[in-house]
Amino acid sequence: MDFLPYAEFYKCVERYGGEHKVQSFSCWNQFLCMAFAQLTYRESLRDIETCLRAMPSRLYHMGIRSVARNTLANAHAGRDWRIYADFATGLIAQARTLYASEPLGVDLDQTVYALDSSTIDLCLPLFPWASFRRRKGAVKMHTLIDLRGNIPSVVVITTGKVHDVNILDVLPIEAGAIYGVDRGYVDFARRYAIHQAGAFFVTRAKGHCDFRRVYSHPLDKKTGVQCDQTIALNGFYARQYYPEHLRRVRYFDTEREQRRVFLANHFHLPSVTIADLYRCRWQVELFFKWVKQHLRIKKFYGTSENAGKTQLWIAIATYVLIAIIKKRLGLPQSPYTILQILSLTLFEKMPISQAFSSNNYEIETNGLCNQLMLFD
Repeated sequence: MDFLPYAEFYKCVERYGGEHKVQSFSCWNQFLCMAFAQLTYRESLRDIETCLRAMPSRLYHMGIRSVARNTLANAHAGRDWRIYADFATGLIAQARTLYASEPLGVDLDQTVYALDSSTIDLCLPLFPWASFRRRKGAVKMHTLIDLRGNIPSVVVITTGKVHDVNILDVLPIEAGAIYGVDRGYVDFARRYAIHQAGAFFVTRAKGHCDFRRVYSHPLDKKTGVQCDQTIALNGFYARQYYPEHLRRVRYFDTEREQRRVFLANHFHLPSVTIADLYRCRWQVELFFKWVKQHLRIKKFYGTSENAGKTQLWIAIATYVLIAIIKKRLGLPQSPYTILQILSLTLFEKMPISQAFSSNNYEIETNGLCNQLMLFD
């Protein structure tokens, strides 16, 4: 927890009056309890209470205190979730600075982002605020990932009913950056807004896209690119929403034996780089997979909207904290390995670097085996 900016946290608390009439259980204690739950895979508030009370002698040195389940539930319901959202945003800015020089996988100096969303299913009678379908509730975590280090740059949490493309209206567009988006974000008016902001986009084209070829660029078919064209849209509304020319690249992936068609507004990059940029967009899917598998966001500790968003933002802050620790300590282990080690050594009285000093994290196999062979 020494890697967290304590002063910045209390600026967020004061901004929203988080400790108005609070006597003992502060917002910092709430964050520590929830971070403990994320790092040690606690399933419920009672689980958090039981585990913290099982080691009272060690809590003092961590700056954490045991808490009753009801006290923690009331804090989730009453304290503004924006405290933890602003704090997580500050951690994201810190992590992006640390990972600014990370390799991208594509030979580019520009910032490359990947935008996508992940749906977390909820029970509608228990979470009536999370409207999605007639008998189903859900929340969506819309995330803009900086592909240098896979750090979430912007996170927007909405109900499941909000369509993905609406997030482009609230997304801050960075001039000169490249945005990789899926076909769910196909909206030519919003794409033109990205173009007018001086940014670039790369996306998959839908099969029914109506266009006419203006010019065909020379290409090397050995790279897998089958065509590289400058096109103009034919549809009446599409031509009004996006009056400029677009770049259309058709690429055949020999490994998966799939043909993909991409649309972009960047005309100076090599055509194979356009395909590589979209392939890098898959990192945002890996981020969602990692968060859902290793952090507590599928089961919520409270049913109110404030409690749900508080838990999600603290989970994001925990992920970014692990990324900061990995970079500052120069750890070669993956975030998954770091999280597993922390879950076992969280209250051990030793330097944090000592927990990761051993390199023997791989299962070693040798030729000696006492078990009989089943097959020759």
